[in-house]
Amino acid sequence: MALGLLLGALTALAVAALVLGPVRIPVREVVTILVGGERTGPFAAIVWEVRLPRVLLGAVVGAGLAVTGTVLQALVRNPLADPFLLGASSGASTGAVLVVVLGVGAGAATTFALPVAAFAGSTLALVVVYAMARRGGTMTTGRLILAGVAVQYILTALTSLVLVLSASAQHVRAVLFWTLGGLGAARGDSLALPAAALILGTALLLALARPLDLLLAGEEGARTLGLDTSRFRAVVFVLASLVIGVLVAFSGAIGFVGLMVPHAARMLVGASHRRLLPVAALGGAVFLLLADLVARTVAAPEEIPVGVVTALIGGPFFLWQLRRTSRTEGISG
Repeated sequence: MALGLLLGALTALAVAALVLGPVRIPVREVVTILVGGERTGPFAAIVWEVRLPRVLLGAVVGAGLAVTGTVLQALVRNPLADPFLLGASSGASTGAVLVVVLGVGAGAATTFALPVAAFAGSTLALVVVYAMARRGGTMTTGRLILAGVAVQYILTALTSLVLVLSASAQHVRAVLFWTLGGLGAARGDSLALPAAALILGTALLLALARPLDLLLAGEEGARTLGLDTSRFRAVVFVLASLVIGVLVAFSGAIGFVGLMVPHAARMLVGASHRRLLPVAALGGAVFLLLADLVARTVAAPEEIPVGVVTALIGGPFFLWQLRRTSRTEGISG
């Protein structure tokens, strides 16, 4: 039921995203272009080269951020875990910016270097935050948030330093893109890598659904049932970092998708990851397409970075969730 509703919402939003924009395209024209494969009409170039790649990238990135957010919340057993708040997206952005500013490779080499650097930055940030937050064998919301904020500040300072030393207008635009997030750079020939990262990553995480469920029972309970929690966390951290790194290399750092969507998905289907992950993926795709549609149309013809829209929605949700969590745990930890 939930999957069917989300698929319907995703289809409707995809059509709306193809229709709406600075140039409004009639629905019938969009259907004719897509179904008939028309590439010569007045609107064909807009649909095929601009809007359709953007819709597909938005769906892939939204799904991937929601899936990794769901998994990170299970790994650290904390409802405030999120690729952005834990520094993973910031680490991936810093890695990608370093590749651009330092001019690593050219052409195809840069295309390969970007996701590799983003993956390295994402993994390093997650490892540092996890090590800082886990003290004496326990982890609290307060330490997790403070560690994530500290790592984000350090990475932001590093990115700013590289930018100042570079003093290039092109590099300024690149840093703004990876800092604020956006889907405007989507191209049809660059969708294969993020789509592959999403499909393979989600498939592997689905295969690990049972161990993820065991972690929800607590550290000791999972060990009693035969799960090597330390090794399992390391494997899943690397896998999540790989997905996040590839996605951020193409979309920049888009926050709060991985925080909000898992909560909504649990309300729909419960905590079992075999059911939760597909719903979270579709929910993330729906949410990011909606946010991007707002970003493109609310101030048209100007475009707001989609990361700003998700932050405006996710910030109040984060504060509400933080207040809720601190009531039972305490933030000082």
